[in-house]
Amino acid sequence: MRMVDVGGHALHLREAGDPRGAPVVFAHALGTDLRIWDAVLAHLPTGLRLLRYDLRGHGLSDCPPGPYGMGALVRDAERLLDALNVRGAVFVGLSLGGMVAQGLAIKRLDQIRALVLSNTATKIDTKDIWDRRIAEIRAGGMAAQSSATLERWFSRDFRAGPGMAIWRNMLERQTVEGYTGCAAAVAGTDFYTPTSGLRLPVLGIAGSEDGSTPPDLVRETVALIPGSRFELIRRAGHLPCVERPVTYAALLTRFLKEIGHV
Repeated sequence: MRMVDVGGHALHLREAGDPRGAPVVFAHALGTDLRIWDAVLAHLPTGLRLLRYDLRGHGLSDCPPGPYGMGALVRDAERLLDALNVRGAVFVGLSLGGMVAQGLAIKRLDQIRALVLSNTATKIDTKDIWDRRIAEIRAGGMAAQSSATLERWFSRDFRAGPGMAIWRNMLERQTVEGYTGCAAAVAGTDFYTPTSGLRLPVLGIAGSEDGSTPPDLVRETVALIPGSRFELIRRAGHLPCVERPVTYAALLTRFLKEIGHV
């Protein structure tokens, strides 16, 4: 566990696996932190260099004043990988993290050799929807949107289980400034044209019960990139890495082996 300066603020990083192995970078969703990948990492092959970080305003990373632009979040990732001397990584991005993944691949193909675009899209919801959510959270705190968000995030079966308290706490303890700052970045992003110009291996992953980025939206996004593959995880919502970590890890492992990364 360490903090890495990326130019005026620091990002929280955790590194596991073989420091000399092929790098795999994980970027989480809005309102979560790097812990969403915990259960997945336990089922990945040995010999990989596994890098997880908290986006700005999330987890243990610094929270500079918002709002943020997507370019700033992409620049954070770029500077982080430069500081770690990472080249040729597989970048696994979920939701907001998947938007960062697209932006980084567009900007720095030397850093990225393949993408896993999980529960994400080139554009997520409309600016009006995001502006309304931001206003409600600024007025009432994270709890003002937590129940609606968790309903979009998790399948009905998972919401009825005992583990939900952990994820509600994670969301409601998120800073308002960090959440709304990154929400503004999502609101202002449409990567349709630049993403359609990407030419690299891509795996798309969706959850069958995802209320934030429905499967068809994810499928249409990865289909923009020739040669990409789409996988659907059933009985999972917006965070299939949490609900179905073994299945998620198996899909990721197969992709890494297919592209010769492991």
